[in-house]
Amino acid sequence: MPENKTSIKPNSTKAKILKEAKVLFSELGYRAASVRKIAGKVGIRESALYNHFKNKEDIFLEVAKDIFASPFSFDDVSIKETALKGKPFLQKFVMQYKLLTFDKNNESMFRILMIELLQNKVLREQFMHDFHDKNIKILSEGFFIMMQNNLVRSGDPMIMAYEFLSTLFYIRLQVTLLRFDSLSTNALSTQFEKHVDFFWESIKI
Repeated sequence: MPENKTSIKPNSTKAKILKEAKVLFSELGYRAASVRKIAGKVGIRESALYNHFKNKEDIFLEVAKDIFASPFSFDDVSIKETALKGKPFLQKFVMQYKLLTFDKNNESMFRILMIELLQNKVLREQFMHDFHDKNIKILSEGFFIMMQNNLVRSGDPMIMAYEFLSTLFYIRLQVTLLRFDSLSTNALSTQFEKHVDFFWESIKI
């Protein structure tokens, strides 16, 4: 897997490469955004770029981390503390997910990643790890804690996590499709909150 983005210094050459690559991938697509063009945007030689990344795919996978990242990362203590509040745990998760969804800086990249997922096995594996697995783990742990504290009805916390996350991802996909056709997404702006309300009412005790 590519280097974790948290270890990349903001003003480093590597960070500049990722910033310019994201712009070019968004504007030109994966295939047209060559290493030469990325290096040119950064203002370095193409050979110098290879001191930081193995190839274009390596750059692309690193950029993808920002798009597919879990809305937030919880450690075991903070998961428990937030989950004990019940509904606010879901509201906090959804708030971050909504911000990512309506972030126009990520929109073009999200479209490209949806296309590339079908053609790039490494990207699929990264998506499953960085987005799917991490989110399901956070949510299922939260639901399990809520069950233990009689906040929600007993059930399979993993299934609850799948049910909760799948609707969020579908709304995000809707936003992308509407924007692709230059249509308004205003009708979807409150769907995230409505989803939390509906879901919570169906599982609370």
